[in-house]
Amino acid sequence: MPSVNRRRFVEHSTRILAATAACGSLQESQATPLSTLSVGIMGVRGRGRGLATGFAGMPDVEVTYICDVDEEVLHTRSSDIQQLQGKSPKSVRDFRRILDDPGVDALVIATPDHWHALATISACQAGKDVYVEKPASHSIWEGRQMIAAARKYDRVVQHGTQSRSGAHFQSAMAFLQSGKLGEVLAAKAINHQKRADIGYLQDETLPKNVDYNLWLGPAPLRPFNRNRFHYNWHWFWEYGTGDLGNDGVHQVDVARWGLGVEYPTAVSSSGGKLHFQDDQQTPDTQLVCWEFNGRQLIYEMRLWTPYGEHGFSNGNIFYGENGLLILGSDGWKVIWADNQPGPSSGPSDRDDAHRRNFIDCVKQHTPQDLHAEIREGHLSSLLCHTANISYRTGKRLRFDHSSETFIEAADANGYLKRNYRKPWVIPDSV
Repeated sequence: MPSVNRRRFVEHSTRILAATAACGSLQESQATPLSTLSVGIMGVRGRGRGLATGFAGMPDVEVTYICDVDEEVLHTRSSDIQQLQGKSPKSVRDFRRILDDPGVDALVIATPDHWHALATISACQAGKDVYVEKPASHSIWEGRQMIAAARKYDRVVQHGTQSRSGAHFQSAMAFLQSGKLGEVLAAKAINHQKRADIGYLQDETLPKNVDYNLWLGPAPLRPFNRNRFHYNWHWFWEYGTGDLGNDGVHQVDVARWGLGVEYPTAVSSSGGKLHFQDDQQTPDTQLVCWEFNGRQLIYEMRLWTPYGEHGFSNGNIFYGENGLLILGSDGWKVIWADNQPGPSSGPSDRDDAHRRNFIDCVKQHTPQDLHAEIREGHLSSLLCHTANISYRTGKRLRFDHSSETFIEAADANGYLKRNYRKPWVIPDSV
């Protein structure tokens, strides 16, 4: 368990003594959780902004650090957090300054994908618990290393697939498990939305307010280009995983959850840039089929169609013998085989509930109670990685779950692990 600063140590010790006097049991008193957790946020633009303000707004959390390579972002976010919690966090560019502070309990990671694994592993090694955004990793091998670090250092590591904390998602899963829909053999994960063309941009002089070398981290050294920086990094293979890993992973995770499956036996993916004419490397249109033993999961992505299906935005369809269950952020509903409406539910909170689940598990040190523990995050991220590898190789690939490698596909296995730029290297033994 990470050590604490002097103020919180005294506070904790006082509670322990009081509990000992009341209960006559030192063992019980030592299980008393800290009243306020100290959290650092790594990456505070975009999704990181929502996480930073969300954690700062919790009564038993203090955001003591914010970290970003862009000083302008740091300045703005510090002001946001100060208004919420009454005091400004420390602002740092290098996340290792957060890990050096023994008073910090947890690191929240909302960086580009290529930083997720190294930051998570480093935090575990420093005795910090972790909330890491989706996808868990930038490669399949990285996900395995993240699990290994969480286990070795006995850390609480939550993955940012927050639908697992949504009450209406949980009730949908309960309905699927009830058997009323009959046997569910297939599910579709849907990612339809209207994204923007990013155009073509030339490389340019590095902005003075950005630590670009640190932003690149494990990725190869490249000239600075705004189309490979804020948010648009998602669409470049060296930093992101396309919209499958960005937004689609939420729907893929829910589909995998509902089907009750883990590793695929095979995957095939096709698609391309059918709409955008710009700098993006990743596809704007993608169709994936994962095969499991007796189950099938389909992913359908179009980034140029701003409409949903069956009255829902991005979401899932579960195909049962007796009807369909359609599930999304707006709620869920059943359509029976005779086209008659069945049970339904409205929407529920996910973000607040997911943060609450993480904080409660950190306080009690109960990683087994996490709604999206890192292994679950790895399995759903792995599906996204296998699909992108199938797309990039143009092959249907068979997968061996025990080694997490492709069968008789050397070219595909070349994507399992990236080449790291020193010194930002994830070791073979964490």
